[in-house]
Amino acid sequence: MALHGRDIISIRDLSREEIEEFLAASRKMIPYAEGTKVAHPLADKIVAMAFFEPSTRTRLSFEAAVQRLGGTCITIADASVTSMRKGESLHDTIRMLSSYADAIVIRHPNEGSARLAARASERPVINAGDGAGQHPTQTLLDLATMQEAFETLSGLKVVLLGDLKYGRTVHSLAHALTLFGSELILCAPPTLGLPEATRTRLEQMGARLVEEPNLERAVHDADVLYVTRIQKERFGDEAEYRKVAGSYRVDAALLRAAKPRLAVMHPLPRAGEIAPEVDETPHATYFRQAFLAVPVRMALLDAILGKKGA
Repeated sequence: MALHGRDIISIRDLSREEIEEFLAASRKMIPYAEGTKVAHPLADKIVAMAFFEPSTRTRLSFEAAVQRLGGTCITIADASVTSMRKGESLHDTIRMLSSYADAIVIRHPNEGSARLAARASERPVINAGDGAGQHPTQTLLDLATMQEAFETLSGLKVVLLGDLKYGRTVHSLAHALTLFGSELILCAPPTLGLPEATRTRLEQMGARLVEEPNLERAVHDADVLYVTRIQKERFGDEAEYRKVAGSYRVDAALLRAAKPRLAVMHPLPRAGEIAPEVDETPHATYFRQAFLAVPVRMALLDAILGKKGA
């Protein structure tokens, strides 16, 4: 893949052909992620994890990916114990990290921070989520999950449920699915709809967008139900959050009318929007989705840092 040494800031940095090639490489990484095969192409590499916002799956799956590939991590897991608390700028922190590591994975609460980090860094930067902006590696593992479930990404009918305004996973995923000709059914509380700029960009790409506020109708003929939580941390006013909290819930009763092969996905963590009873149904795909983060991120790190042309 032609990703060696590149920054990955937005899913828009990748073409459909690059995504397809990348997903093929990710599938080959699954036995290495499971530990049934071993390879250490990053044995001499250090990857810095710069996490200025809480994370469980993203940080740990990146660290697992580095270690499965034989590399080493240095990690910022709490911004309050860094020199940024003393007033150091993000630019200077990243510039310093790039002298210690071969690549930087960054998560930050401010939209645009990953792009700033890429300008500051002398090494490749991977965006692990920047506020309400983009989350390209989540999108890649979401696509890998859908492809594994349906053997194709072309023409799927995908419900995007929940926080479509602040949900960076949705913003990235909607772009990628449009590249593959999917129909997107938008199901959100009135105040959390898709941002107008995002909608306009998708429509310019030829996206098929359908508004369906009724969850039962939205799910009826769908292939994928992609659920997101309403993110309390994105609201400046807690009263506004309380108005929309608990607006929807996916349970076994809802899924009885769905297609037998409907895949229920969620980037996690969930906060009540998927009932635990769904875990026991054949629709529950979110834990497999969480596992696929490791081979997907292994493939990405190998493409960026591995031997060029390998």
